[in-house]
Amino acid sequence: MNTITDMQDYFINFNWANLLVSTGLILLKLLLIFCLYFIIKKICLLFISKLFDSYMKKHSISTGRASTLESLTKNILSYILIFILAVTVLQTFGIDATAILAGAGIVGLAVGFGAQGLVSDIVTGFFLLLEKQLDVGDSITTSTFSGTVEQVGLRTTQLRSPDGTLHFIPNREIKILSNHSRGDMQALVDVIISNDNDIPACLEILQDVCDTIRKESDVITDGPNVIGIQSFAGTSLTIRIIAKTLNNEQWGVERILRQRVQETLEEKGVKLPSPASLALENGNK
Repeated sequence: MNTITDMQDYFINFNWANLLVSTGLILLKLLLIFCLYFIIKKICLLFISKLFDSYMKKHSISTGRASTLESLTKNILSYILIFILAVTVLQTFGIDATAILAGAGIVGLAVGFGAQGLVSDIVTGFFLLLEKQLDVGDSITTSTFSGTVEQVGLRTTQLRSPDGTLHFIPNREIKILSNHSRGDMQALVDVIISNDNDIPACLEILQDVCDTIRKESDVITDGPNVIGIQSFAGTSLTIRIIAKTLNNEQWGVERILRQRVQETLEEKGVKLPSPASLALENGNK
């Protein structure tokens, strides 16, 4: 009975008004905190979107690259704001966040040591995208891999080799990158003919072939031009032809040049070195 009476006295004498006021203040603070959180987040996300739109227009960044960078930046911002929100809510309830932050720091340090490779991949991928070092469709060479870029992510880059193999390359492994798709590419063809020819006439014939191909092709930006005699051998000489083409079109132009040159030389009766003499000359090199 005494226990029941004590409980009744406790509830009767309890300062319910103070509890309601305290609870109301806490709820009001939480409401204000969450309102500020959503307002600040909305403003920051709009600012980031406008910033990337402006940057994309000024620097001619592809839509895919800009979207990836924008998404990454927004995610990082969201995580930072959520962290600040959590600490503020804990402090509102009178919980000291210092010990929690210290423990989180230790855990984060341990995870960081185990995820160094992942962090390195993400950082490298971010700068690959930001600095426009490569883009989808580019023909590149990195380390021992060559091919066409199919996808650029924050962790890996997907590269399709000429034989169809799809390589998944961690971004941290991309230390040296050669991009073959920036600017015009060069098509180069060496034509070997016999020394027993009218060389000036042969040069003129080859240039006529180049001029004809230039009129027929819309992927050649300069040339093709007969540069001249590249090298001499015992019974043959090499004449070099060079052209500038659009990205990834150089190999097709080289094939066309070789075919048309071969057909024209046979038609004009230009003498070619015999296979035996070429084999002998190559063996003496």
